[in-house]
Amino acid sequence: MKTQENIEQLKTDSDPELRMKTENLSVFYNNQQALFDLSLDIYSNKVTALIGPSGCGKSTFMRCLNRMNDYVEGCRVTGKVRLDGFDIYKDNIDTILLRQKVGMVFQKPNPFPKSIYENVAYGPKIHHLTQSHDELDALVEKTLQRVGLWDEVSDRLSAPGTSLSGGQQQRLCIARAIATQPEVLLMDEPCSALDPIATACIEELISELKEKFTIVIITHSMQQAERVSNHTAFFHMGHIVESGSTEKIFNTPKHQQTKDYIGGKFG
Repeated sequence: MKTQENIEQLKTDSDPELRMKTENLSVFYNNQQALFDLSLDIYSNKVTALIGPSGCGKSTFMRCLNRMNDYVEGCRVTGKVRLDGFDIYKDNIDTILLRQKVGMVFQKPNPFPKSIYENVAYGPKIHHLTQSHDELDALVEKTLQRVGLWDEVSDRLSAPGTSLSGGQQQRLCIARAIATQPEVLLMDEPCSALDPIATACIEELISELKEKFTIVIITHSMQQAERVSNHTAFFHMGHIVESGSTEKIFNTPKHQQTKDYIGGKFG
């Protein structure tokens, strides 16, 4: 198994403003092609929104960024996905370490069937990120503070994570993801199962987290994409039709298809 030091040594010199980059990325499920030669730059400490109609390839693309597609039978990936210049699809990559560095938050809150404390502590324990129980306690507290949960749960850390409200559970899942100190945080429609108040809390949290993390978010809400993201990529039928700054994509898109989708003419 490669250590974090090994991974750091394998990284190549790259644009410091770029955290990840895909080059001619294609995905096949058996004989069916799902993504077609996608190239996209993902910038450090920015939020990149992936938008497009259902079934257009957004989630398939996101799963390529931390090799979650490895678990899909019959899935084949070609092209390159670079993290700090290093191709994560090289044969000798440790995917466990990769997923520590590229964390993921899913559409529906899915806390582990463990206590609130153990949900956050699990990853740091597995990856040996702390040297003592006191260090682990401090990391759990700091992480829960970062997602705005500490004041709400500090007196019941032994309670099940599933005992929290939906919005709290999603913040706990974000805490679980960032506790392993990733470089990139992938968020697949993190607000789709939440009410407007919880959604506003998550959006505010995303704005705060980008100071520390690079974030890629899938959203079907054009308003949300416009509110939280710095860059946007519009997907359609396995292709990236257009990508660029969110301001340009929403205000002066180059393609009529982009304009029609943002304007609600299809989707």
